[in-house]
Amino acid sequence: MDNPKHGMTLIVKTITRLTVGLILLFGIYIVSHGHVSPGGGFAGGVIIALSFIHILLAFGKEVALKRISYNVASFFESLGAIMFITLALLGIGSGYFLLNFISKGEPFRLFSSGLIPLYNVAISFKVGAGLFIIFVILVTFRLTKKDDRE
Repeated sequence: MDNPKHGMTLIVKTITRLTVGLILLFGIYIVSHGHVSPGGGFAGGVIIALSFIHILLAFGKEVALKRISYNVASFFESLGAIMFITLALLGIGSGYFLLNFISKGEPFRLFSSGLIPLYNVAISFKVGAGLFIIFVILVTFRLTKKDDRE
C-alpha cells in the first residue's frame, strides 16, 4: 500500500490512513441516525463514497480498486436499487406502494420509524457506490491536455 511511485506524498498517505476509518464510521452514523436527526441515506452515502475517494486520491487508483473493485461497487449499487424497490413493493401486499408495514417504536429512538432506516440503507448503497463508480470512471478516462499528448 506504500508504493512511492503512485499517489501523493507520505504526509498525505499517513493522514489518509488515520482519517479514512473515521470518515467511513461517520457516514455509517449519518445513515443509521438519518430518521432521528438531519442526514439520511443520501448524505451518508456521499460521506461513505468520499472515504473511498480519499483512498483513491491519496494512494492511487490501483490501491483503491483493491479495496473496492468496480464489480463490488456495481453490486452494491444494484443491491441498493433492488432493496429499495423490494421494500416499496412489499408495501403493496399491505395496501399500497411504499406502505410502512413494520411497527413504529418510541419517538426519537433509533428503532422508531418503521421502514425509513431500511430505505436510508438502500439509498446509501445506491448513492455511495454510484458516486465511487463515477469518480473511478472520471479518473480512468480523464482527458489529457494538448501538451501531454505530444
